[in-house]
Amino acid sequence: MAVDWTEQIKKFAPNADDEAAAGIIRHCGISLQSADASLVSFGDKSETVRIRDGFLKKKLGRTEDDETLDAAIQQVGEKMKGTSRRQRPTVYYLLADHFGQLDLFKKAK
Repeated sequence: MAVDWTEQIKKFAPNADDEAAAGIIRHCGISLQSADASLVSFGDKSETVRIRDGFLKKKLGRTEDDETLDAAIQQVGEKMKGTSRRQRPTVYYLLADHFGQLDLFKKAK
C-alpha cells in the first residue's frame, strides 16, 4: 500500500502548499522507505537532536540556540499530540512553516 504523505500534512496544515510539501517529501527520500525511519518519536531525545541538527540547522540553516530550536520541535509535537503515526514529512513541513522557510522546498522557477 502506497502512503499518501500529503494527507497528514493537510490534516495539520489545511492550506498546505502542494509544491513545498512535494519538495519536503523528496528531501526525506530514502527514509520514507522504512516504516520506522518515516515516523518521528518526539519522546526519543536522539530523534529530536537529529531533527534539530540535521534538518533545522543543516537544511534550514537555523542559527538560533538549541533551546529555541528544541522548543519549536516540541511545539510541533504538541500540535500532533494524539496522532500515533507522526510522519516525518509532516513534522518537517510544520517546522519549515514555523520558520517561514517553505520556499526552500519549491523548485526554482
